[in-house]
Amino acid sequence: MRAVVSLSRIFVGVLFIISGFIKLNDPLGFSYKLQEYFGADVLNIPFLDPYALGISIFVVVFEVVLGVFLLIGYKPKFTVWSLLLMIVFFTFLTFYSAYFDKVKDCGCFGDALKLTPWESFTKDVILLFFILILLAGLKYIKPVFGKLPTTVLALLGFIISLWFGYHVLLHLPAIDFRGYAIGKNITEGMSIPEDAPKPVIEYSWKFNVNGEEKIIKTNGSYPSVEGDFIGVETKEIEKGYEPPIYDFSIESNEEDLTAHFLNVDNLIVIVSYSLEKIERDGAEKLKSLSKLAIEKGYEVIGLTASGEETKQKINETYGLSFDWYLCDEKALKTIVRANPGILELDKGTVMQKVHWNDIDNLELPKVEKKPNSNLKKEDLILYLINDSTSSKEELDAIDTSKIESINVIKDSVKLKEINTLNNTFYTGIIDIKLKEE
Repeated sequence: MRAVVSLSRIFVGVLFIISGFIKLNDPLGFSYKLQEYFGADVLNIPFLDPYALGISIFVVVFEVVLGVFLLIGYKPKFTVWSLLLMIVFFTFLTFYSAYFDKVKDCGCFGDALKLTPWESFTKDVILLFFILILLAGLKYIKPVFGKLPTTVLALLGFIISLWFGYHVLLHLPAIDFRGYAIGKNITEGMSIPEDAPKPVIEYSWKFNVNGEEKIIKTNGSYPSVEGDFIGVETKEIEKGYEPPIYDFSIESNEEDLTAHFLNVDNLIVIVSYSLEKIERDGAEKLKSLSKLAIEKGYEVIGLTASGEETKQKINETYGLSFDWYLCDEKALKTIVRANPGILELDKGTVMQKVHWNDIDNLELPKVEKKPNSNLKKEDLILYLINDSTSSKEELDAIDTSKIESINVIKDSVKLKEINTLNNTFYTGIIDIKLKEE
């Protein structure tokens, strides 16, 4: 029994430290995950949203500290009972999330390791099993060192954990596991390999056959049934490949400019997921930063999920002269854990990324002045002839007398839908219909 308890002690202690440290590396990211759980469609406790960051820091620091306490044998009774209560709560949470299909990723290991809801639940059940062993063998958990060294180590574990969490909040995560890390290329992160696995979808077709409802399941093909069609329901049996970046875009009110800006050299991107919540001290630094960057030959743009009125108000309040473009709020929160945060992109590759507290650390050597991209953007047009992808050359070669209609599509919603589905960056569509011969 002593050996089993010792092995359980090491396993549980190390796993809690690793899991807690990964989340402590990014407490802001974990707070976003908690807000998902607090949402109306999950636990329905939205009144906790304002306290999500505080709860996040408390939970992850406590998680790391309990792992340290267990390994060094500090206050074993308190430690094991605390571990048990914590794992019971998380087991319930992951089961609820998995069974009702509420939260797709529990955030147990931050962005370092993505687990499905059922994988998270299984992990918690295994941990619960080992913690119950620790509870049964509580008398075998003894301090590794003397009383004073054990107390000092326990205190150091708490202080270091708290300091580290505070440090990354004022700067950025020490280790960036996301698709926007320095050195990563956003365009490549959005691409889907040709041989990538496709999602497996099950179709449940409902028919009325001789007055009785009949359901036939297929992988997508329409079944041959002698009856009246009622409807169809789909269920994802197996997930397909999901690129590291799937919700990034740069849009104006008129067009999608993602492809354009991801092909620009020396681009400074100022990110604020919400201009309404922007840190005042950070916003006050943006005027001098943008002015210096433009003088050094960089192009400067802003990315936000806020509306036009707020953009204008912020620019007037802080004397900003660059344009703000639209991007999904969740994507912006993923790009940089700061409001505002600053990136340097070079043809879509993240060269630098800093918290607004570290703006002075941004290196801006003088570069060749680029033409102002606020002038006419290069269009990327999708040409369709009778719903088949074509080219401008083939379009020009068509006898105009054979053309029945030409439809030019610039609708941003439809374009975004097509670009997301096909992993493209079209700014317009020319749809040609030919006359039937």
